[in-house]
Amino acid sequence: MTPVAALFVDPKGPYPTLPQVDCWDAARDARGYTGPHAVVAHPPCQLWVNFAALNFKRYGGEHNRPGNDGGCFAHALAQVRTWGGVLEHPASSNAWPAFGLTRPPKTGWLQVSATEWVCEVWQSAYGHKARKRTWLLYVGVNPPLPARWERERGTHQVGWFDRIKPTLGKKEASLTPVDFAKYLVALARHTRMETTR
Repeated sequence: MTPVAALFVDPKGPYPTLPQVDCWDAARDARGYTGPHAVVAHPPCQLWVNFAALNFKRYGGEHNRPGNDGGCFAHALAQVRTWGGVLEHPASSNAWPAFGLTRPPKTGWLQVSATEWVCEVWQSAYGHKARKRTWLLYVGVNPPLPARWERERGTHQVGWFDRIKPTLGKKEASLTPVDFAKYLVALARHTRMETTR
């Protein structure tokens, strides 16, 4: 089984339970990863979502400045493009335009270069309680594996957008469903980027 590196992941999440996955959490600092395996990258998103600008206006401080993630997204993107794999971020992440990435279609993979594809999935299709719209950038020689394109509304919400649904706590909201983690690891193993190096 080909090893995969999982970057910026929760040590209590699903990745440490998966075989041949080298996990890089906050304590290990994923910005130190430089190969040689394909990666699954979950760079921090707090400073790339729309609320980041509001929080910065309200509280100030360089640590709250939108996009000031200490180079995490840039490093994750560089590793995915170097070694192959997949990067995930919330749908409508401001990192996407900041790094010149193509906005995904609502359904299906869109090929944007010889080795890059983008898509939007809802993590509810993989067992998350909220719909949790997510954008993926896949880099590989092989075309990406099909995703689950179901648009389950979910029984809960992330944030305060829907007063009818209960809101998930921060920990549960950010946790990656096991089936989604398995899919992302399978994508990373599917890249075959080593054939281009």
